[in-house]
Amino acid sequence: MSLPRWIWLAAALLAAAAQPQNTAMKACTQSEFRQFDFWIGDWEVSDQTGKLAGHNTITAEQGGCVIIERWTGASGTGGMSMNYYEPRSGHWKQNWVSPNLILEMSGGMQGNSLIMEGPMQYIGKDQTTLLRGTWTPLPDGRVRQHFVESKDEGKTWEEWFDGYYKKTG
Repeated sequence: MSLPRWIWLAAALLAAAAQPQNTAMKACTQSEFRQFDFWIGDWEVSDQTGKLAGHNTITAEQGGCVIIERWTGASGTGGMSMNYYEPRSGHWKQNWVSPNLILEMSGGMQGNSLIMEGPMQYIGKDQTTLLRGTWTPLPDGRVRQHFVESKDEGKTWEEWFDGYYKKTG
């Protein structure tokens, strides 16, 4: 006695649906996907004078294919970002959203730093600038996150944030 054709078709579709997922999980183990792993952890963030700026939790999710940032500033502000390596372009991407800002950056490794740049929209102000972020692992285990902003399409840059991440726990 043979099985109905629809059962064979359903089994074939289920097997095919599972295959791309396994391939994606394997693809995210490549070295390019690990370039930003130095940022993963629970962090206390201070400015260059040592004043507490906030806390940040950075996690690898979806089999290491995405790095999620959850920021809580010392003043109670917050925001989050999704960071991922995009093989087609060979770039890292960051999408940040908070009550005041929307940011879309892309870039890559330069030396031992990850550098991304892109448009930053100030919500409610009808203003868009450029933001460049540099994440650098330091020899003592901290990470420096340095942002500069341009209000003239990249002709000049001003410091926007200079933070030092120290792991908690």
